[in-house]
Amino acid sequence: MKKEESYLKSPDLLPIAHKDKKIGTGGFAMMWVGMAVVLAAFAIGGAGVQSLSLTWVVVATIIGTIGIGLFITVIGDIGIEHGLSFPVYMRAPFGTIGTHIPSIVRGLAASFWFGINTYFGATAMNAILNVLFGFDNWFICFLIFATVQLVNTALGIKAVERFADLAAPVIIIISVWMYASLSDQAVAEGREVWAWIESPVTGGAAVTAFLVVIFSNMGFWATISADIPSISRFIKAPKFERSWVKRNKGTLVGSMVALPITQTFMVVIGGVSYIAVSNYDPVVALQEAATGLILGVLLLMIVLAQWSTNVSANLVPAATIFSNVGGPKVPFWAGVFIAGIVGSVVQPWSLFNILIPILLIVGGILSAIVGILFADYYLIRKRRVNVPDLYEQNGQYRYMNGVNLAGFIAWIIGGLAAYFLSNYSFLVGFLVGAGTYYVLAKYWWFKKYKQAELDDPSDEKYLGITVGRDWVIVSGSESQAVQEVGSALDEGR
Repeated sequence: MKKEESYLKSPDLLPIAHKDKKIGTGGFAMMWVGMAVVLAAFAIGGAGVQSLSLTWVVVATIIGTIGIGLFITVIGDIGIEHGLSFPVYMRAPFGTIGTHIPSIVRGLAASFWFGINTYFGATAMNAILNVLFGFDNWFICFLIFATVQLVNTALGIKAVERFADLAAPVIIIISVWMYASLSDQAVAEGREVWAWIESPVTGGAAVTAFLVVIFSNMGFWATISADIPSISRFIKAPKFERSWVKRNKGTLVGSMVALPITQTFMVVIGGVSYIAVSNYDPVVALQEAATGLILGVLLLMIVLAQWSTNVSANLVPAATIFSNVGGPKVPFWAGVFIAGIVGSVVQPWSLFNILIPILLIVGGILSAIVGILFADYYLIRKRRVNVPDLYEQNGQYRYMNGVNLAGFIAWIIGGLAAYFLSNYSFLVGFLVGAGTYYVLAKYWWFKKYKQAELDDPSDEKYLGITVGRDWVIVSGSESQAVQEVGSALDEGR
């Protein structure tokens, strides 16, 4: 019994106290600037201008990214309110044992993305060293680049934020230069950037192409919208704040301002690149004209972009998940290196043409989990959570041998719906997953397995930062919650 209890109470997975929330609003925004610079964003722009003008591609991207940013912020409240990570809260809709299955799927997907991004960054690093010193061994660059990223992430979330603060301004400056250079190339080819379309479509086909761009932008960040609590639990938020908007200001600015702006700009660069040389990858496009120092600066941006994406979007979520599976024997830093090893042994340099389509499908299937989290946290529990029992082997989240069947049935149905309607996978997966889970959990599963926060819906007992509470999990047979009591005046209300 004690062994099993300690397994659920891994130190790196305990709720984050208010004083330990280190990421500010600006810091999280800078993290998004780094995360959003990925080849997939360039590809969305390149594919979009084949059927629509760049103007309409931009409009669709703004709609899609603001939409997914809202979902990310909504789910991120789990981390803001209770200080909980993704795999720990998943014990509620999936069970203390069941949480491992969907979590590991996400962890593996994040690890594989780490490997793919590290490969792209390593080839850029190899090119820089080749230009400067005549060195040419991309595999050694891969090993060095992977190690540096792993060490950076293992040092903790504050080290991740510091790197984002450093990388983001460089990425922004180089991106502006990339846009200007690509626009000049397009003009030289006699193509008007904001009016050119490769194969114009009209009517229903144009509407479909527009929707595809929207849902492509949403689908790519489906995985982050699921496991955002693993990051948002470190974001600063005011105590005793009843306003959802004010409490989630840190994630709102990052996910609904920084993400849409950065993602849209990257989509534009991909679109302009395709207009200029019929290739959405700006690195390929600019390598045709760039040499020497300019090429080195360009490649440096690619290295920084892959690094900043990996540490925030892939390594932190994967490490948290592997730490949850391994218990106290696998601290966060060990989870980081497990993710790095998994992402490397799959040999992304040989398999990325196969891996990327698979990972995009997995991302769509995981959208059902976003719906399940939304239904469980907002619609059923109404943000009240019996947090101590999330860490108890025989608590209310044990369900049937540690499994919540309502969660798994909803995930299967929602995931299949997302798979077969892949163009609209995120929205379909979310709605079907949320609807199915709500009905099954509320009218079946929670009738069988009583939930304290549903039987006694008390804010004072089951809310976190809103009522000034830091959840404190102790090693004995029972956990406790610490609630700071102070006057409204003392808390600045």
